[in-house]
Parts: sequence; structure tokens; C-alpha cells
Amino acid sequence: MRITTGAMPLFLLYLAVIPDCGKSAPDTGSLEGSYTGKGLSVTVQVLERRPVESSFSMNAVLSGIRESSASSSISDMVERIHFSVGDHVEKDQIVISFPTGNPAARYYQARVNVEHMKTTLDRMDSLYHSGGISRQEFENTAALYKVAEANWNAARQMVEVRAPISGTITGINVQQSDNVYPGDVLFTVARTHALKAQLWVPESRIREVRKGAAAEARWNGIVLKGSVSQVDLSLNTRRQAFGVTCIFTNEGHAVPSGINAEITIFSHYGELLAVDRKNLVREGGTYVAYKVVDGTAVKQTVSTGRPIDLKIEILQGLSEGDTIITGGLTLVEDGQPVRIVK
Repeated sequence: MRITTGAMPLFLLYLAVIPDCGKSAPDTGSLEGSYTGKGLSVTVQVLERRPVESSFSMNAVLSGIRESSASSSISDMVERIHFSVGDHVEKDQIVISFPTGNPAARYYQARVNVEHMKTTLDRMDSLYHSGGISRQEFENTAALYKVAEANWNAARQMVEVRAPISGTITGINVQQSDNVYPGDVLFTVARTHALKAQLWVPESRIREVRKGAAAEARWNGIVLKGSVSQVDLSLNTRRQAFGVTCIFTNEGHAVPSGINAEITIFSHYGELLAVDRKNLVREGGTYVAYKVVDGTAVKQTVSTGRPIDLKIEILQGLSEGDTIITGGLTLVEDGQPVRIVK
């Protein structure tokens, strides 16, 4: 189409009144668009004291509430095993026997000597009470008898290995006719009506743990209820963690000793004033929050306490009923007008 010079002003006027279809109207709902008029759009939270709970889990080995192992004192062949794994034994019951002829045990010599000293002591006792010997002579013989009796007990313990505690045999490490050496662990006895777990809690979480706190142990779908029985007060420098002991009730011996379980410790803090850490701003070495007071953002320095999962305890600076900004923190400034939106 040919446009003459005279028609040009009318054509330019036509272009000026045509709307620009490539541009959209300003987004008055955006944070940038909310600076004017009613202020920066923010979301808020009204603070209130609430019961706060926390929990964390770690893996640990469960063992009997009491557990003790017996070791060999001599080098010899296992002659007899009197019990099997799972059997209940009483303290001092013979579990494993070695040949009595082992020279290291001096079993027969010790037995003969104690029998001889017992006969001698009985004879000296009669003489003492009839005035035939002095009290000193009688006491010397009694002392020799006690030495002989101790040697006899030691010889018996070498060849008759007994249960160190009452409980269930949870493991036997030898078989009949095996050769063993001094120090070899022969068997383990444990009391498994209750189980314990030793945890190593890092420094970052030890403030969440207290003695008596509830705990759970989970293994193969079985859940044992328990509690924290001990919390170390000093850091273990080798592990760089604090030792924590938990005890669990093991009804019906449902969970065996020695397995690896997931241990969960629960902490109940009571009613606290706590906020999500993301709602605080770190400035140097302190935390600040932004309160809304009469439609204005007010920067407030706060003193914090215990970290509790994603929250942190507020000790000073904020009070119950305060309204703090939770959305728009990256844009807000102290003294700035704000508009609360849902």
C-alpha cells in the first residue's frame, strides 16, 4: 500500500491508540508490586507456648542387661560341654569340663592336700579344746587349711569352668574335643529379660537427651519399650561423642542378644516458646526476628536456647502473642510498612 505524505499524521495517531498486545498489565499481587500503597506483603505467625517433642534414631547393638563370658585358664582339650545355647544356668553351675589330669591344674595334688589339711585341722581342733596345743598352733593349722582349700578351688575352676552369673547361655564358642588356650572365650551367659544398648551421641544432639527419657528399639518389626538409664557428662575423645545407655524390656525374650537394632530416643520439653529456625535471620553472632507492630516491621534481636529438630527455643527478645514475619524475610527492612497476607 502506498502512503502519501499528507496521510502520515493520521497513520501515526492510529498506531498510538492501538494497545501493545505483547505487554501484560503489572502484577499487583507480587512482592515487588506491594511496596507502594499498603506496604510489603508478608506472611506471619503469632507466637504461643506449646508442648515441644523431639526424637532421633541411631543404630546400636542390643545385649543382655547383664552379660558375662567365661575364658579358659589352661591349654587343653574340651572334655565335655554340659549345656547348650539357650539353656538356663545358675551361677557356679559347671558348663565346660577339661581333663582332671592336666599338669597345669595340679588337680589331684590340690585335692589330696586339702583332704589332708582338713583331717589335720580336725585333729588339732580336738587337741586345742582338750588343752593339748596352744591357740597359736591351732590358728597356724587353720591358716594352712585355708591356703590348701583356696588351691583346691583354683584347681577345680581350671578344669570345671562354671557360669559366672545366672542367666541364659547365649553363645558357646567351642565344641567337644576342641583344643583351647589360656584366654580363649568359651561361652557367654546373659540375662535377656531386658536388653541394653550403648549409643554414641554427637555433641550436636546430646542436649536433647536426658536420663529417664523414653526410648524404643526396633528389630524385624518388633518394638521394645525402654528408657535412657545413663547419660555421660564428658565427651569420649576417641569417639568424639557422648555415651548414652538405654535399657529395654524384652518380654518373652522376643529379641535375641547381639543383634543390631534401630534405637529411637524421645525428648519431651514441656511447653516452650520455639520458632522454626528459618524464621530467624543470622546477623553476625546473633539471631534477629522481624515483628509486626502497628503495620510496621520491627527488627528484634533474640536470645536462643536449645535446638529442637527444625525449631529453636526462644529465651529472650520475643514473647507469647508476638507476631513475627515468616514470609518475605529476604525483602523486609526495619521500620518498613508491611501488609499481612494469608
